[in-house]
Amino acid sequence: MAFIDELKFNADGLIPAISQDAESGEVLMMAWMDRQALEQTIATGLAHYYSRSRQKRWRKGEQSGHRQKVR
Repeated sequence: MAFIDELKFNADGLIPAISQDAESGEVLMMAWMDRQALEQTIATGLAHYYSRSRQKRWRKGEQSGHRQKVR
């Protein structure tokens, strides 16, 4: 995953992530990812993010059941 080294993470080690509906292109949400969340997303095919307020990584849908599959 060498391309990750080329991304510009902010001073907190985060990068913005925009999720869109694959069919319509509608923007669903904006969230933050750290390097590990991005790596987990790529490895699993499910969206992982970093919560600045909780200071931890989370997988979309882990509580609500509304997972985001990555294409």
